[in-house]
Amino acid sequence: MIAVTDSKHLSPIRRLRHKLVIAQRDPTLLIGLLLLFIFAWLIAAPILNVMLEIMTVQSGDEMRTGAEAGGMTTYYLERVFSSRMSSIIFWRPLWNTLMVAFTSMILAMVIGAILAWLLVRTNLMGRRWLSTALIIPFMLPAWTFALAWTTLFKNATIGGQPGWAEAMGLQLPDWVSYGAFPTIVIMTLNYIPFVILLVGNALRRLDSQLEEAGQMLGASKGRVALSIVFPLMRPAIMSAALLIFADAIGEFSVPYVLGLPVQFETLATSLYRAIGTQQNGVAAVFAGVILVVGMATLALDTWMMREARRFAIIGSKGAMERRQSLGILKWPAFSIALLMFFISVVIPMGALALSTVMHLPGRFNLSNFTLDYWIGTNLDTIALRNGILLSSEFWNAAWSSVRIVGSASICAGILGLLTGYIVLRSPLRSVSITLRQITFFPYLVPGIAFAAAFLTLFAVPHGPIPALYGTPIILFLALVADQMPFASRAGISAMTQLGSDVEDSARVAGAGWLRRMFSIILPIQRNALVTAVLMPFISGIKGVSLFIILAVPATDVLTTFSIRLIDFNYTQAANAVVLMIALIALLGTLLINRLTGTGLAQGLES
Repeated sequence: MIAVTDSKHLSPIRRLRHKLVIAQRDPTLLIGLLLLFIFAWLIAAPILNVMLEIMTVQSGDEMRTGAEAGGMTTYYLERVFSSRMSSIIFWRPLWNTLMVAFTSMILAMVIGAILAWLLVRTNLMGRRWLSTALIIPFMLPAWTFALAWTTLFKNATIGGQPGWAEAMGLQLPDWVSYGAFPTIVIMTLNYIPFVILLVGNALRRLDSQLEEAGQMLGASKGRVALSIVFPLMRPAIMSAALLIFADAIGEFSVPYVLGLPVQFETLATSLYRAIGTQQNGVAAVFAGVILVVGMATLALDTWMMREARRFAIIGSKGAMERRQSLGILKWPAFSIALLMFFISVVIPMGALALSTVMHLPGRFNLSNFTLDYWIGTNLDTIALRNGILLSSEFWNAAWSSVRIVGSASICAGILGLLTGYIVLRSPLRSVSITLRQITFFPYLVPGIAFAAAFLTLFAVPHGPIPALYGTPIILFLALVADQMPFASRAGISAMTQLGSDVEDSARVAGAGWLRRMFSIILPIQRNALVTAVLMPFISGIKGVSLFIILAVPATDVLTTFSIRLIDFNYTQAANAVVLMIALIALLGTLLINRLTGTGLAQGLES
């Protein structure tokens, strides 16, 4: 028999002991409060700090602002928004950012929706294979395709080796090689798979009987599409569009590779340049603008999804999914889908791979092929003396990537599973709600802005915490915080599927919290934990925005190492490093699919 004592009748000391005993047996609330403290420090504090930096006089700006360092000022806001230089440093980059984001969003939505319809609702030839092939770009870093573009279409504007087209005698204008046009093309290709996944899965859940009922009542196919299909699909379409726009606002790597050679600035590259020139106050304003635009866009998406509950997309067992026959359009449709696969996967990846085994670009005679950039020694270059596989710099960067990203991913996975546990088990609903929201917050902030926020907080000492800039610790902490939206959602999803009955039985049998966690929760949720670790690892390995702001040469990772090679115009070596990053990301994604028994394209193939 277990005696139950009412704590209200105990003395204060015995009541405290009673609470400590209960906490020891079930420390859920204490762990929840500890997680809230950790995430407030890693997520909320950097974002709040960057907002304060906008109004705070930075060291070295005392003469310009007329105030002491640390005082309040509106100088940075005035300089960015209303000074004589504002059109150059802010309004033009803002226009470029919005133009690129909006145009790539529209193009990706149109092309992606057409391909999704072909894959899901028609008898397209090779549909199962194309469902996987067309989403491969989703698994690869966006700047992989930017580097492929420069490999093919680079002209003589910035010097160095020419692109393949120029090597073959074609003189390309700057607008083709650099700037808005190639940036829009590459970002469109990168976002098309995202549209295919979102819109395709929504189309798969749409009952085709609704369309047939409209046609039986005499409605034309156009009327059925506008009056039935589009209203039901509108939530998925709007969500995909808003998420693409929010991500494009903070995209750094593609404008960096394709825009900076011709001074085509976006907000992300302007932020990077401001940090590089020690204009921290101006950089804080850029980060704040990117942050606000991203948060507003995703808040609108959240509202749209709430409104979407009024639309019922039928997908139960009674739903029917009849595929339409393409008839005479069968071959043209297959050709379009296959052409998109070649444009988005085969050509860019093939160009990158071939460029790494050529001395001079675009020359296909046998004597021009070489393995020097992979395994060569004593190369005739300044910053890279050996091929990347024999370069200590490459392996140091690779080890740093694995060490920093790997440890951060393990930590994020464990914290994500704990977050899921607390959200579902917390005795205080306020703790559960706050924890769910704060761990999702980094998703609302573009990576480049979050990195800038982290830099403003941890670049200087705060109390017992020393300045962390220039150390691997700041990269580790930033990665943990940045990946919590994915890790926490994986943990919450896993814990939602695990009832409390098993744990309650163990508690009645006398098992403590640690015993229950290691003997019951972790073994059952092993696959969920693996997924919560691998997803941040893949994202971190191919990420650029965080590292480009927070890393220094001593903490080089693969992404910053490859960008440094790009800056030196070592195209072949940079492409080789990027191929290695893409290979790791692709293999990691396939590993997740194998471990979980699912795939990104699984819904499209069924």
